[in-house]
Amino acid sequence: MAHINRRFIDKHWLVFIVRGGLAGLFGFFALFSNLNNWESIIAIISVFLLAMGIIDSVGALYSSTKKHGWVNSVIDALVDVVAALALLFFARDNLVACLIIVAAYTFASGIIDILHSFLSTVDPTDRFIRALVGALGAVMGFVILNAGDFETSTFIRFFGAYMLIVGISSLIYGAHNRAQNIEDKIARKEARVKKVVKKSAKKVVVRKAAKSVKKH
Repeated sequence: MAHINRRFIDKHWLVFIVRGGLAGLFGFFALFSNLNNWESIIAIISVFLLAMGIIDSVGALYSSTKKHGWVNSVIDALVDVVAALALLFFARDNLVACLIIVAAYTFASGIIDILHSFLSTVDPTDRFIRALVGALGAVMGFVILNAGDFETSTFIRFFGAYMLIVGISSLIYGAHNRAQNIEDKIARKEARVKKVVKKSAKKVVVRKAAKSVKKH
């Protein structure tokens, strides 16, 4: 995984906002909707994961143009798309297969977030958020895997709860990075102004010195 400069992550805040909004909406739907139609459940989860994969792919394309951190977005996109395709082709009529795929996706997402927090994030707040969500994802993966002993739709609600947490944390993550990006722009602007003022002051001193030399 590539080590990403904090300034680049801060500029990337909109991707986290969009991901967070999508994950939050799906999580809310999965938690509070009446999930009875099995085929519809699989279709909705698959479409959601494909949408997440598309968002991550767009992030990867943008990152590749900047030659910075695109590998991380590609990994996220691949996990989303592979899970979506696995649900569509291997879990249409198999409850156990769907449960295993969703559990594996949740666990893998958690582990990836933990790795991102230590290997690609340098900001302490960003690192804490991703590590916390990653730990929750790893734990929730095991919870979902063992949810087969409950009602049929229970593990979907567990997955929805995890996605709601992911959504909220991504929104916080994006908002925090946006605030830092604004602060960074202001700081750089102030630095440029100071540099210009310093140069202007230096020129004034040089001119005064030159005039003084001419007088003598």
